[in-house]
Amino acid sequence: MLLKKSLLTVILSISSAGATYYFLNTYNNTNNINSFETHAISPSTFVSNTPTLNNSTDFTKSAQSTVNSVVHVKSLIKSSKQSKNPYSNFYWGGKNNQNNKPVIGSGSGVIITADGYIVTNNHVIDKSEALKVILNNKKTYNATIVGTDEKTDIALLKIDAEDLPYITLSNSDNIKLGEWVLAVGNPFNLTSTVTAGIISAIGRDIQLLGESGIESFIQTDAVVNPGNSGGALVNTNGELIGINTAISTHTGSFEGYSFAVPSNIVKKVVEDIIEYGIVQRAYLGINIMELNSEVANKLDIDRTEGIYISGLSNKGFAENSGLQKGDIIYKINNKQINSFADLRGYLASKRPGDIVDAFVYRENKTKLFNVKLCNSAGTTELNKYVEKDISSILNADFIPLTETQKYSLGIRGGVIVKNIKDGALKNAGMKNGYIILRIQNKWINNEKDIIDILKNQDKAVLVEIVKPNGYVDYFALKLK
Repeated sequence: MLLKKSLLTVILSISSAGATYYFLNTYNNTNNINSFETHAISPSTFVSNTPTLNNSTDFTKSAQSTVNSVVHVKSLIKSSKQSKNPYSNFYWGGKNNQNNKPVIGSGSGVIITADGYIVTNNHVIDKSEALKVILNNKKTYNATIVGTDEKTDIALLKIDAEDLPYITLSNSDNIKLGEWVLAVGNPFNLTSTVTAGIISAIGRDIQLLGESGIESFIQTDAVVNPGNSGGALVNTNGELIGINTAISTHTGSFEGYSFAVPSNIVKKVVEDIIEYGIVQRAYLGINIMELNSEVANKLDIDRTEGIYISGLSNKGFAENSGLQKGDIIYKINNKQINSFADLRGYLASKRPGDIVDAFVYRENKTKLFNVKLCNSAGTTELNKYVEKDISSILNADFIPLTETQKYSLGIRGGVIVKNIKDGALKNAGMKNGYIILRIQNKWINNEKDIIDILKNQDKAVLVEIVKPNGYVDYFALKLK
């Protein structure tokens, strides 16, 4: 792929066979959701109250403790070259020419509990057919995907193990500009690599995850390269302050800056996936504008720091709390707010129903308002999908393909749709006899696979099917 030389390209730091890189303009935000088991985790497991700023520049203790908790994640991705109509032999007895070439993707992950929960990036495991996790002691485990969140590019994996070394999550709201940090991961398959740098910026939005993405990255100059994705960014106490996610580059390798998802966002996403199976989003219920000199002049205000409230939503509790159009929010709780990324990043660590202290400027005076956060519908209800809900929404039967049928097609999965009744599938145009091959690029072998993928989705998903005439088609499936 050709890129203009002048373009500063953000590259996701994951490596794969043939030095394949995933650039910003081809980044695919796709969720892969498998079943999860409810697992209570004490908050003390996650958050350390130890101050993150340390005058010592001796990294040996931090490095030695961290490398044992950072793992190598390898994902198997099956690519294929196939004829225009590879499924014709299923219906018409035609020949199928298909050449599958597996690709091995490589990234990193961080053990966060002794019983095998591992955090990584969503793009590390996206589209994977199988996952293996290799510990620093060279032990290898098969991994399952507990859940993912494409909006923050975070994924949670699980391996069947006990008494594992794990990293404590620190409070990323306490990090300081200029603070020393270590990046630990597996760049270019160089396992257990440790590099050092400082925090260069906080609350950075680099337009990596699209319009719906939640970006409030920690920017550092610690060396991060393809393969570091999903690895640990730790302070000098060896506590996790972020998950390394991306680098800013012209060449595809490190050129000075890397970006990590803050640990407070990671902690919230992980807890939501385990408890609810879906990430809860919290909103203030306001419309906002970022301030600068130009905007301030147009609005005839003398402040350029903070977030300007340009309107109040008719959903939520902002108006009832006392907030008004024209207020300038400069702090939420103890978090300074100077940009949209600051606000959205902080709210990403909260849930609907939480109450926050909003500090505002109004008519040259400072005021404090207690605001209850809401969900996108304007209520405090927490969402949770269950299997029977998805089944009733789809309202159809799914018959797995036999091994003979799959062999004749040269594919690894698929289900035949039968007995379609009123519901999401019928509304999308699905017909009896269609074969669902993949949803969100994940192969489907049975109804449980469908439910596992759909239960965490809050928007339309891409469904790949084959029709009785033998041709492949795609459609968007909406659950709501």
